[in-house]
Amino acid sequence: MNPAATSSSLPEVAQPVLDVRSLSASYGHVEALRSVDISVGRGELVAVLGPNGAGKSTLLRAIMGLIPNHGEVLFQGNALTRRKPGAAATKGVVLVPEGRGIFGPMTVLENLELGAYSVGRDKKEVERRLTSVFGLFPRLKERFKQTAGSMSGGEQQMVAVGRAMMADPKVLLLDEPSLGLAPRVTGEILDTLGALSQSGLPVILVEQKAPLALQLACRAYLLSLGRIVATINPREVKSHDELAQYYFA
Repeated sequence: MNPAATSSSLPEVAQPVLDVRSLSASYGHVEALRSVDISVGRGELVAVLGPNGAGKSTLLRAIMGLIPNHGEVLFQGNALTRRKPGAAATKGVVLVPEGRGIFGPMTVLENLELGAYSVGRDKKEVERRLTSVFGLFPRLKERFKQTAGSMSGGEQQMVAVGRAMMADPKVLLLDEPSLGLAPRVTGEILDTLGALSQSGLPVILVEQKAPLALQLACRAYLLSLGRIVATINPREVKSHDELAQYYFA
C-alpha cells in the first residue's frame, strides 16, 4: 500500500480545527516522523494507529512543540509552528500523555485544580469546570480528597483526562489512554471520549487497541516507520483480518 492509500469512501472531513501539514521530527540524527499530514474538525474523533515504534507518541509531542520539528501545525487556521513548548496549550491544544503524568502525592482535587491554572483566582470558573469534570467522572467526585497515587490505574487515567478537561481544551490529544487498564475501565474511558467528541470537542486518539478506537473514530490514520501509510474509514473495517490488511500491505 503506498503512503497516500485510503479507504474507498472516507466520510466528508469537517473544517479542520487542528491541521497538521508535512510535520517531521527527529531524535538526534534519527528521523522519527516523516512529512505527516492529519487533521481533526469540530465534533470529530480521529484515531492514530500503528505498531510500537511507528511514531505515534512522537507525532503528539511534535504537535505540542515538545520536540524539535518542522512542517506546519495550524490551529483554527493560525500557525503554531516554531512555537515554544507550552504555546499550543495556551491556545487550547491539550495533551494527556502516555503514563498519565499525574502527581501521586497530591489529592484528586489538587491534580484537577492544576489543570485550571490559566484562570488564576477565578473561583467561580474553577468550580464550573470541576462540576463538568465530576459529571464526566462521578468517581472522582466521590474520591476528591484521596491521594491520586493510591487510586487504581483506571481512576488515575480519569484524573489525567479530568485535569486536561479543566484546561477547557479546544482540541484534546490522548496518548494510549487504555494502557495497562482492564477492558471494562478502558471501555468506560473511551465511551467518555466518544461523548466528548459528539459534544463538539475535536479529539485525536493514539491507541494500541485498534478495534476499540475504530468503534469511536470517524477516520483513522495508520502510521508506520514515521509515515502515514493509510487513511481508514472505520465503517469499512468489518473484521480483525480486514484491519490487518492495512498493517501488512
